[in-house]
Amino acid sequence: MGTVKCGLMKNFTREEGTCHNKISIIGTGSVGMACAVSLLLKGLSDELALVDINESRMVGETMDLQHGSCFVKMPTIVSSKDYRVTANSNIVVITAGVRQEKGETRLDLVQRNVAIFKLIISNIIHYSPCCKMIIVSNPVDILTFAAWKLSHFPANRIIGSGCNLDTARFRFLLGQKLGIHPESCHGWILGEHGDSSVPVWSGVNIAGVPLRALNPHIGTDRDPEQWSTVHREVIASAYEIIKKKGYTSWAVGLSVADIAESILRNLRRVHPVSTRIKGLYGINKDVFLSVPCILGENGITDLVMVKLSPEEEASLKKSADMLWKIQEPLKL
Repeated sequence: MGTVKCGLMKNFTREEGTCHNKISIIGTGSVGMACAVSLLLKGLSDELALVDINESRMVGETMDLQHGSCFVKMPTIVSSKDYRVTANSNIVVITAGVRQEKGETRLDLVQRNVAIFKLIISNIIHYSPCCKMIIVSNPVDILTFAAWKLSHFPANRIIGSGCNLDTARFRFLLGQKLGIHPESCHGWILGEHGDSSVPVWSGVNIAGVPLRALNPHIGTDRDPEQWSTVHREVIASAYEIIKKKGYTSWAVGLSVADIAESILRNLRRVHPVSTRIKGLYGINKDVFLSVPCILGENGITDLVMVKLSPEEEASLKKSADMLWKIQEPLKL
């Protein structure tokens, strides 16, 4: 008996299913799904795979995305508790882990999340040995280090989302203060994704005009305009969002999609992401911190050597020392 499909179509040639670009997301909580939606809207890959231990929520989220597939350019959205579904991924985004609680710093999360990473990383490298990993789970700098150690991947393929979002927050707040779109505000937050992050006031500029040339004390305690409050708002904003809605998600997801786009499309854009910086800026500890990195199809291809002021370089070293104190006793 003929079927509707047979009556509708006559097969012309045998087609082998191939996947040119595949992204997997480990963790379907609020951050994982914000990443998923952001990636879908950019149309970056042919297949999106989701993994989570909470099967009911994972299946529900997958169905919800699949029902919207008419509106996005991604033909395949799949999920499973079995990491086999992630096989041959180009990029694996890790958002899984216990959530940051109200009043809890990112660094407080470390011991709870390292144990989870041991299982996740072993599965990823088994099924996608050539992938690039984007680490989003907090504390992101330490967990990026853990992913590097556990995977034995070269450092260029382990990328922490790091200060990509902090820098976006910084530029947004600069733009608000100046009445300019944040895309036209050029400034960087480097170091830890967290309380010891470093605003590079010496490099902040609008259309090539350094703000320090207009206000030599900008960002310091001697600044009459108190621009340093902008950086304090960057640090406080995540805690404020968590206090008000329980978690951060949308900006994180958009930031991750921005990073993934540079990799998959080989754009060679510069992002402040977390990478291994031992030997740079006088840092001799084996830590991962955010510095400007060029991202392309091989992950991190180059590091941009930013000229920091002595105060900024000292702050970056302090950030590295603080992370090392947390990281050194970890058993990986």
